[in-house]
Amino acid sequence: MTAPNTLAEAWASTPVDRVAAPLREQVIAALRTAILDFQLRPGQRLVERELIEQLGVSRTTVREALRELTSEGLVTVVPQRGAVVSAPSLAEAEDLYEIRAVLESILVERFVERATDAQLERLTKAVEYFAEVTAGTSDIRVVLDAKDSFYAVLVEGAASPALQNIIEGLQARVRILRATSMSEPGRAEEAAEELRLVVVAASKREAAEAARLCAAHVRNAAKTALKHLRAEGVETV
Repeated sequence: MTAPNTLAEAWASTPVDRVAAPLREQVIAALRTAILDFQLRPGQRLVERELIEQLGVSRTTVREALRELTSEGLVTVVPQRGAVVSAPSLAEAEDLYEIRAVLESILVERFVERATDAQLERLTKAVEYFAEVTAGTSDIRVVLDAKDSFYAVLVEGAASPALQNIIEGLQARVRILRATSMSEPGRAEEAAEELRLVVVAASKREAAEAARLCAAHVRNAAKTALKHLRAEGVETV
């Protein structure tokens, strides 16, 4: 998965609208979307001059946007290369998956304890929609969007602003890793079955079991993604 040499080859952007919203926020949003939708792939250089030309904004605005995306973990500043789209090392990927396993199991536990019956029904529909999507398309962005819908129901039902803030901040950092896992043949279908088991336990109000199954789901995804990263020769640190 080699990144193109120039931004123009990777990303057909247009100048931002100078009326709709503050320029800085528009540039951040445009770059964030391009990264999370894999128009700009891991390792792609984000050359200030090219960004200025493509987006039609000042150097100051571009630098502010890159600083914000660096704080979110989506951009990394590499000595001698400048800003690039983040590509987690093997060690970072291992840590991110383990953090996910812990946090998402807590999220599921809170969902089971606090969700209404209507929210449980929505979670069931969300996982079935995810299963339907995984069976019907190979477009990884569509698959990831369907899984995001599942998480949105979990977050709402868990009713924990603290967990929501932490997990939403983490989701952007792991989206590239999730794409790596889901792109492996058969993994998306396996994920759908694993999430179905989580929902079954949640429907029975078995909080501990649902949490255990959720952690197992994340760790299975980790095995797939880490195996792929090792095969790609991703650096350990």
